Amino acid sequence: MNKTRDKQKPDVTNLDRRSFLALSAGAFISMAIGGLPKTAAAATDHLLPPLPYGDGALSPVISANTMSFHYGKHHQGYVNNLNKLVARTPYADMTLEKIIAGTAVQPENTAIFNNAAQVWNHTFYWKSMKPGGGGEPPAALKKKMQDAFGSVAACKKQLITTATSQFASGWAWLVLDGETLKTVKTANAGTPLTSGMTPLLTIDVWEHAYYLDYQNRRADYVTAVLDKLINWEFALQNAGLQ
Repeated sequence: MNKTRDKQKPDVTNLDRRSFLALSAGAFISMAIGGLPKTAAAATDHLLPPLPYGDGALSPVISANTMSFHYGKHHQGYVNNLNKLVARTPYADMTLEKIIAGTAVQPENTAIFNNAAQVWNHTFYWKSMKPGGGGEPPAALKKKMQDAFGSVAACKKQLITTATSQFASGWAWLVLDGETLKTVKTANAGTPLTSGMTPLLTIDVWEHAYYLDYQNRRADYVTAVLDKLINWEFALQNAGLQ
């Protein structure tokens, strides 16, 4: 994993004691993505969680063609790789939550962590969007955004800056750090869960998330997601503001 520290944003790739204990509990992870289903034949195999909408439901912002590759190939690939990597290891009978918690501080298990975290990140990403999203956030979330950034527009602008300034592959997140809203970025499979923060929503900035539709225009993709797809109600739910 890339551990280069960004001077403007906190490094959310290292796991401290506070966040390890929180992550081990698994409460937030289970709530946010609903856990991964298991197969009837092999109880330890993780399955690709279903999309919360159809392949073409996010078009034209994200095309059905992009979704078929991103969800059907990349997300599925992480699930397949995870199942292979954990077979006949102490992680074989663990939930996704426990795998992430148990491998985040183990360099020898980086491949397991990367695939487990990418399964989680992608599932969270799909739920961070919805057809007909964007618009005005719910009142309670709007107030949080105003308190932290000054306005909803300023919060969105900071998210765009966070997403476009992430060098190479990674993720942009809106999180709660304690009671304060922040934007953070993670490289590769990094997740703010490992720093004890509460993710509210995320935008995937790996090239496979947008390149078929936007080529190198990452800012256009991020702006379109925020304006037309972002699921503020999901962020509200994750913030516990309902």
